[in-house]
Amino acid sequence: MFRLRGVNSCLRRLLHGGTVNRDQVLEQLRACSAEDQVFDVVGKNKAKLTVTHVSCAVSILWQFQRDKPAQLRTVELTKSHSQFLTLRVLAENKIALMDDFMLVDTLYHFLRLHVDPHDSLVQQLVSEAWLRIDRILSTLMVCTSSLVSPRLRDAFISRTDHLLDTMDHSHYNNPRRVLQFLRNIKYSHRPLLEKCNQIFLGNIPRLDAENIFIIAGLYQTLQFNNCDFRLAAKQRLIELIDSSTDPFSFTKLFVALAPMASPEIREGLENTAFLLADELSAQQALALIEALEMIQSRNLGLLNKIALVIQKNLHVYRPMELSKITQALYLLQYQNPELFTKLRSILTNFLQRSVIPHEVTMLTRVLSMLPCPQIDEVVTSRVEKVVAQCTLNNLTTISLAIAKWVRNDVSYRHSTPSKCVRLLQTLNRCGHERLQTANRLDLLLEELKYVSGEWFEEMLLEESILTLQRMIDQVNFANVLELALFLTRMNHFCSPLMDRIASVVIKDIDKIQHSAIYATLLPFTVMNYDPVQADELFDVCIQRVTPHIHSFDPHMLVLLAYSLAVGDCFPEELVREIFSIEFLGRLDSQLESLHDAVNMRTRLRLMELNRAVCLQCPEFQVPWFHEGYCQQLQKRGNGNVSPVQQQIHKMLGEVLGGISCVRVAVVTPYFYTVDFECILDKHLQPLPYSKSTLQISDREKVSWGTISLENIKDELPPGAQRVAVNFLDSKSFCKNSHHMKGDVLMKKRHLEILGYRVIQIPHFEWNSMELSTPDAWKEYLKKKIFGEPSS
Repeated sequence: MFRLRGVNSCLRRLLHGGTVNRDQVLEQLRACSAEDQVFDVVGKNKAKLTVTHVSCAVSILWQFQRDKPAQLRTVELTKSHSQFLTLRVLAENKIALMDDFMLVDTLYHFLRLHVDPHDSLVQQLVSEAWLRIDRILSTLMVCTSSLVSPRLRDAFISRTDHLLDTMDHSHYNNPRRVLQFLRNIKYSHRPLLEKCNQIFLGNIPRLDAENIFIIAGLYQTLQFNNCDFRLAAKQRLIELIDSSTDPFSFTKLFVALAPMASPEIREGLENTAFLLADELSAQQALALIEALEMIQSRNLGLLNKIALVIQKNLHVYRPMELSKITQALYLLQYQNPELFTKLRSILTNFLQRSVIPHEVTMLTRVLSMLPCPQIDEVVTSRVEKVVAQCTLNNLTTISLAIAKWVRNDVSYRHSTPSKCVRLLQTLNRCGHERLQTANRLDLLLEELKYVSGEWFEEMLLEESILTLQRMIDQVNFANVLELALFLTRMNHFCSPLMDRIASVVIKDIDKIQHSAIYATLLPFTVMNYDPVQADELFDVCIQRVTPHIHSFDPHMLVLLAYSLAVGDCFPEELVREIFSIEFLGRLDSQLESLHDAVNMRTRLRLMELNRAVCLQCPEFQVPWFHEGYCQQLQKRGNGNVSPVQQQIHKMLGEVLGGISCVRVAVVTPYFYTVDFECILDKHLQPLPYSKSTLQISDREKVSWGTISLENIKDELPPGAQRVAVNFLDSKSFCKNSHHMKGDVLMKKRHLEILGYRVIQIPHFEWNSMELSTPDAWKEYLKKKIFGEPSS
């Protein structure tokens, strides 16, 4: 885009000058086919170079570099040429003569040619651009994103916010550049995103597939999801199907539409892709294979065709592109040993030459996916060279890849600590050093944003929590969301950090975007933590979101309401909105365009919310309408039980006087499943069930027999009580403690409403050293059920 604009700029200025006096210098520049020719024209015409000549020369120099593969670019050689210095001096002297677009073009091209952001030329160009900001703001933001400080970022955002209110909204390129700016600086400013989104919605009929593709990609990077845009974009893309017949426009259409299309439309897109596959360029094949992986396509004919295009263009792809291709083919379970052998060879060569930590990380991770009996020496030596520069996320990714090789290589199991083991130790040491020397919370949270896996949790999580606590005074309204998300994702209970989150939210609730409230409250509801200010925290959060209920995406509103329900909080206005006919219709429409995993999760949360409201807030008169949905879930369940549950079942039979006194995997009204159920009469004596009971078969599966909800609803004898016994595995607790999670407590609440006395058996009690014999287990169960002290 910038290259074309640079050429067009030269043409505009040539035509503007008229046809009487031809500009011979400009013609000579336009005729150049190499950098040396440009510098030769500059050297011979120094005295008569105008601002147009300088701008055009710099633009052409960048075009030559842009047309080369990354590994063949000679930017440093170009930058060191004596005539390049001439262009820099002339450009700085002629800044005042540049028009707005020339100013931004020139700044952009010099930055792409690696002129230092602190160079006086760049500083002068930025200063001049700032003075003319309202005409060129969005373009300037994109060009300068690589050198933006937090202060300049905030100034840009403030000015942009005003500009978007006053500009002509038919110019949708301006908000698109704003998104690019936010993407470049990794800053998701929600109010600005929503303002841009409104402009895009007003321009949907004018957007083509490429623009929708770009906007959707930017939204994904910025983790911004808007139901109205997705639905409008989906409809517009469907309208464009018939006119998107060339490889370029069809590729953009496919990538944007396929993930949210119905099965019928998706099948049609795949058929068209098959017909166009032979005409695809290397980049188009890359885009399509990534999209096919996203939708988990099983169209082998199409995969074969795209793989053929990729194989022909292996020499064109850059390291990160080839990594994405390899990952997509691997996740699609594509079978082509010859192609994977070539990919391994090229990826290894890329790794051998790479000095960029992120690139080394990606290449290492992808190589670990490919079948190989032993780790290549190239991997360990290259990782050792960059490990000190790696972020926590990079270290975690590399460690997972190395550990995978170690597990798969039998020779490591019988040898002394190998180079791989020593490398894992180095990764561990570098991770601890990075945490211990960290002093800025914002930067640390950025590094922790995507870390995951056993290695991090075992080696670095505790140190990470200590580091976060050391920086607790830096927690503020701007970073409280990321901190809350990290604690939730790690399932790590830390009351000092959560207390700090609560106090910041209460103090600065008006500065926190309403859409961030859901994620900010998650650690409190998921990990069942009531800070000292719990009531005030939930009150201010509910007050913050209530005026904006109608601006939430439907599925996010469901997730928010479910989270509040887990925390035993049911705002009436929120509940009534969700269970209105209009809202449920909007939700259904949105779910059709969401990824299958998000769709299924949202439907499950809606059911759980419906159940919670029916049980805890009958005064709202919300009907239970998930009977059929729950029956389908029940049929899909495989009924697997763990050896521990089998053991408890056997012990309960002995404690209660016979296996006929215990029911297994009982389904209650509203479809909770109770691990074990028994009935005690008024004298605490077990009552036997009929022969139609639930038993565990020899295949460790539940056999349902003839149990039904009617059996469960039968009235109990006077004074009798129904007892639910649930085994709580490690997933029921926070990872670093015996603190019970919110959903487990909510289930206990609901079972008690249904008339059960609930007994919970934590895994750490059942598997403790104190309970290591059958007699000890039976005494434990007796005490739980009958309240009898151990003898």
